[in-house]
Amino acid sequence: MPGDDFLADWCDRYLGARPVRVLFRSGHLSQVVGTELTDGRQVVIKARPAGPRTAGYATVQEHLARMGFPCPEPLGRPAGSQSRLRSWCRAAASCRQKGAPHPSRRFSPPSSAPRPCPAAVPSLAPSPPWTGWDHPGALLWPDRDDRGRDLNSTPGPAWVDDAARCVRERLSASAAPARVGHGDWESQNVRWSGDRPRAVHDWDSVIAQPETAIVGLAAAVWPAAGAPGEAATVAQSAEFIANYQQAAGRQWARQEVHDAWAAGLWVRLFNAKKDAADGGGPQLDRLAGEIGDRLDLAALGNG
Repeated sequence: MPGDDFLADWCDRYLGARPVRVLFRSGHLSQVVGTELTDGRQVVIKARPAGPRTAGYATVQEHLARMGFPCPEPLGRPAGSQSRLRSWCRAAASCRQKGAPHPSRRFSPPSSAPRPCPAAVPSLAPSPPWTGWDHPGALLWPDRDDRGRDLNSTPGPAWVDDAARCVRERLSASAAPARVGHGDWESQNVRWSGDRPRAVHDWDSVIAQPETAIVGLAAAVWPAAGAPGEAATVAQSAEFIANYQQAAGRQWARQEVHDAWAAGLWVRLFNAKKDAADGGGPQLDRLAGEIGDRLDLAALGNG
C-alpha cells in the first residue's frame, strides 16, 4: 500500500491541497486515511491496487452521489496503472463520520435508491469472492479469497463444500437480469440518523447480480458491526427479505425468494470456509447450527 508521502503528493496533485492532520486510519482490503487538508477540507483517501473493477465501482459511487444518495462524493480521480505502486486513490468530499450504527436488531431496508443500469457503467466483474458464485475458475471456490488465499486447497468440511456447490449451480444457471447493488451491506458500512441512512460506505463492494441475489446477500449479514462471528439469524434474514419486498412494492415469486436465500447462503458458506482454513471459528460454528434451515429455505434440501 502507498505510504504517507505518496498520499500527500496525490492530494496535492488531484485535490490542490496537502494533508496537515490525520484524523483516522483503517482498512482491510484498502488503506483508508481520514485527513484534514491545508485548505480546511476533511477528506477520506482510499487506496488499493488497481483492478478491472476500479472504474466500474467508482462510476457507480459518483452516480449515486450526484443523485443525492447518502454516500461520500468522490473527488479527484483514480491514479492509473502508470503509478510506480500500481495503486489508485480517491477522496470523499467529507469524512461523513457522524451518525451511528443501526440501534435495533430489526431493520427495514431503504425503500429506494437511484441505481445505474449495469450496461451504463464499466465492468463490475469479477464480483468480490464473497459474492462470486459465478467466478470463472474451474474449481468450487474463487481462486483467491479476500485475503489472497485459495480456499480450494482447504479440505472440507464436506457439508460446507456440498452446500456451496449446490448454491453455485443454482445461481449460475439463473437467467434473471443483473442489477447494480452494494455487495457488503453490513451494519458497519452504514451510519444512521434515527431511521434514515446518513452515510453508506465501502463502494468497492458494488456488484452486478440479480436483484434477489443482492437482497439475499444483505439479508444474511446485515447485523454485522465488526465483531467476529456477527451475522443475521435465520429469523432476521427472513424479516429482511420480507421487508424488502414490502418496501419495493412487489411480492416475489417463490423461485425468487429461494434465490435470495441461496445467495445469502453463499456468503455465509464463504465465511465458514475461511474459518475452516484457519482451523475453525465463529462463522463456521454458527452456520453449522443454521445450515439445514437455510438449505430448506433456498429449496436446496440437504445439498
